[in-house]
Amino acid sequence: MNKKKIICDILAHLEHELLAIKNAANNAHLAATDDQSVAETQYDTLAIEASYLAEGQSRRVDEIQQDKQAIEQLVIRDFQEEMSISLGALVQLAQDDKNTQWFFIASAAGGFRGVLNGQTYTVITPNTPMAKALTGKFIDDEIGLMIGINKQQYEIIAIY
Repeated sequence: MNKKKIICDILAHLEHELLAIKNAANNAHLAATDDQSVAETQYDTLAIEASYLAEGQSRRVDEIQQDKQAIEQLVIRDFQEEMSISLGALVQLAQDDKNTQWFFIASAAGGFRGVLNGQTYTVITPNTPMAKALTGKFIDDEIGLMIGINKQQYEIIAIY
């Protein structure tokens, strides 16, 4: 499996998200400092609200930049059959013969979904329940995961 493509896809997603958030942060900053935002009464809080929004979006810009850096620094290695699952693993799970899922464990960008060789994968971070259940496991191990009130059973069928 080409994990370099996965990394490139994640970085492209983060870059797209970064541009959108930067644009939103700039717009919020302009709204906060606009002459029309000056309070006319003590109850007029438009400028204050816009400044809080700008601050939050600026923090999100910093978070995405840190996420990009974490993904760029991720060590890509091929997992051998005797190696346990850890950060950087691409894992295929099966619930039954027809239902398989792919997960890529990365330090950031959790929830991102991409496609590799016609297969959809989901990025999960180490602090997610799925990643915690997978970490330290091997091919052919089974894991159980509570999803809502239902316990889901998975078999690890491939690690890359």
